[in-house]
Amino acid sequence: MDKLLVSACLLGTPCRYDGKSKADARVQALVGKYEIVPVCPEQLGGLPTPRVPSERRGERVVTAGGRDVTEAYRRGAEAALALCQQNGCEAAVLKEKSPSCGCGQIYDGTFSRRLIAGDGVTAEALKAHGITIYGESDAEKL
Repeated sequence: MDKLLVSACLLGTPCRYDGKSKADARVQALVGKYEIVPVCPEQLGGLPTPRVPSERRGERVVTAGGRDVTEAYRRGAEAALALCQQNGCEAAVLKEKSPSCGCGQIYDGTFSRRLIAGDGVTAEALKAHGITIYGESDAEKL
């Protein structure tokens, strides 16, 4: 059975910034078709749950209060990449729009809910190492 790295919040784990999950039936339907490796890069990077919302601003990640949390996001991305490689995952299903996991579109860093083209820190790291990234809306393609 192929292994698939999956954002833990999409599986129902309450690990998001607001302390909630974002369980997605399309993603949960992959359980059994794949060996799932759940991951929350933000927690792996040492951030608490719940936590202040964060968004990417260029290469940096900042909280709504202006605190730079880039290093925690980088640590989480490195840990997620290590998990992916250790488990032989060639693909990942990640939470769309997230400053960690977003792929293709993320919030613009102004906390105005405006989306821009871009990737979260973890999605960027995984892609750089040849991992195919899917968002939850693409989970049915797997």
